[in-house]
Amino acid sequence: MSGVLIGEILAVTMFFGIIGVLMLGYPVAFTLAGTSLFFALIGYLLGAFDPSTLGAIGARYMGSMINEVLVSVPLFIFMGVMLERSQIAEQLLTTMGRLFGSLRGGLGLSVVLVGALLAASTGVVGATVVTMGLLSLPAMTRAKYDPKLATGVICASGTLGQIIPPSTILIFVGDMLAGMNAQVQMAKGNFAPTIVSVGDLFAGAFIPGLILVALYAGYVIYKAATDPKSCPALTVTAEERRTLGRDVMVALIPPLVLVVAVLGSILGGIATATEAASVGAVGAMVMAALRGRLTRKSLREVMASTAEITCMVFVIILGASVFSIVFRMMGGDKVVEELLHSLPGGALGAILFVMALMFVLGFILDTFEIIFIVMPITAPILLAMGVSPVWLGVIIGVNLQTSFLTPPFGFSLFYLRGVAPPTISTGDIYRGVIPFVGLQVMAVGLLIWFPGLATWLPKLVFQ
Repeated sequence: MSGVLIGEILAVTMFFGIIGVLMLGYPVAFTLAGTSLFFALIGYLLGAFDPSTLGAIGARYMGSMINEVLVSVPLFIFMGVMLERSQIAEQLLTTMGRLFGSLRGGLGLSVVLVGALLAASTGVVGATVVTMGLLSLPAMTRAKYDPKLATGVICASGTLGQIIPPSTILIFVGDMLAGMNAQVQMAKGNFAPTIVSVGDLFAGAFIPGLILVALYAGYVIYKAATDPKSCPALTVTAEERRTLGRDVMVALIPPLVLVVAVLGSILGGIATATEAASVGAVGAMVMAALRGRLTRKSLREVMASTAEITCMVFVIILGASVFSIVFRMMGGDKVVEELLHSLPGGALGAILFVMALMFVLGFILDTFEIIFIVMPITAPILLAMGVSPVWLGVIIGVNLQTSFLTPPFGFSLFYLRGVAPPTISTGDIYRGVIPFVGLQVMAVGLLIWFPGLATWLPKLVFQ
């Protein structure tokens, strides 16, 4: 058996081996790096891997650490954590609940709208789901909402931060696609390719994010029309109505100003994602100070939480770098390329296959795990087949949003289970998210069928 064939067999085995080890519960970064090095050793002993190629890991990782685009990651994380500590979510939920509560399904609609606003300002999925679970779920339970509808809309709305800009996921996807697209275009002889930026992906994800919000709200309205008992209206007192207008303005204006400052500067071409992230971080501190939530203790806690989350992400990048190098050097990329080219339907068939693979992996892996395992071995091939990088990045973002909702390892399910009262069963939560997973799959289908939903706005804004 030739060394090339042995390498390809080892590469494929390593891919499934990593998924198996991750399912056992081992840390992502160490699983990626450790399993890859184990297979690299086997490949070296069998003459299928050159260990000198691992020398590129240091320079590659340092390149990620000093990447100007990725500098925005800790800044956006800081902004999200600071806003979460300033209790903006609590005020929004309370106010929106009073605004829409007198309508059938009004509490559900308020959760969807607050989820969208928090996604555009904080983007912290865990904090959003927990906050809405603590505040909205008891109110929905008291109003005799169907537990499945209540838990489903909370979990789904809390995940909007993964697709509505500024999204940390989109930053990593955009940065990866930018490098991959440049390499693919140069390999084709195009030495002046069109640059793909994170701003392009932010603009491309804006309309699909609104589509998801509309789908969620439409489902709540549908339930209110067809099954009124599942989402009854609340009784709003005269005193609550009297101060409602002022309270809505106080709750909405600060986060809307921050969203316009951050996203408006990016979409308007005024600032890069990194520069806008710094504006967002400062704006979040100002909002916290205006609410009396900015103290030395709270700032220290926010900085520590930001450092912890950032370190976790960048350690995963290190493990992913090891995996990518070993997989490619053993010929795994050629196996994937042959597989995708052999599928019927050309580029569309390849897109459908990769999206189906990511959707299935979402049942057992985290979003970051899927990105750093699947994208390096499939995205370059798809780009070489002529797929638009912006379109591809937005589809991946919407598709991976389902990984937060699909059991058994959907993190939104765990977050809500941790704060839900005992009267809400785990089965209620799992059954409640099924319609919203279906709506997300519908959104992916719309993006595949109508690519302009993702590519029209970036062209309009940046070209």
